[in-house]
Amino acid sequence: MSLLPIPNGLVVLTFDDGNKSDFTYVAPLLNRYGFGATFYITEGLNFLENKEYYLTWEEVHQLHQSGFEIGNHTRHHKNVNSQTQEELLADLEYIDTRCQQYNIQIPETFCYPGYNHGPQALEVLTKKGMRFARRGISPEFPHESEGGRGPAYDPKIHHRLLIPTTGASGPNWSFDDFVWAVEQAKDEKIAILTFHGVPALEHPWVNTFPDDFKVYMDFLNDHGFTVIALRDLSKYIEL
Repeated sequence: MSLLPIPNGLVVLTFDDGNKSDFTYVAPLLNRYGFGATFYITEGLNFLENKEYYLTWEEVHQLHQSGFEIGNHTRHHKNVNSQTQEELLADLEYIDTRCQQYNIQIPETFCYPGYNHGPQALEVLTKKGMRFARRGISPEFPHESEGGRGPAYDPKIHHRLLIPTTGASGPNWSFDDFVWAVEQAKDEKIAILTFHGVPALEHPWVNTFPDDFKVYMDFLNDHGFTVIALRDLSKYIEL
């Protein structure tokens, strides 16, 4: 199949950690606009204990059934640089198995827990056959724990398993930062947006308020952006 040209205004939406709001608020709003998105699932943090704040696997399955991508965020949400290659691979394969148990497609994309990445992890992802993987905003931009700007994804210079975040939502990330991020989606570059909970009940340092999120999505819709999941980059980028 021939690749599509990368259009101006191509935006990827990603959501980390399996927050309950992915199901209760985010997905219904995205469905209203026909937007794609990737939800990255881990059983780390308090995913197994706190079902007020985190998804159930049944809800993850329903997100999959609704057409959204379910991505791999590892079993334990550990810094990949603190793990052996064998430990990281086991964490990845565990999420694969859980997806299979709930009739969810085995994930094809990955995001690095805590944005940490390194050459050993890259080697594991390559051997495993991951199509794409998303990191944070560094090293091009300084890491900002409460939200920040990052580089647009340029397939000509960025490894497809080290895709940078262009905009990381959080308390220090404003509407102006959002607009700046999506306006980087031009000249064959792609804006990659990272969100956590909307709201993030357990981790306020990555919180996005629902009213703010709706303003962002309205802007994308009103200005004709193409909004996709990370896996959908395969339509535009050679693997």
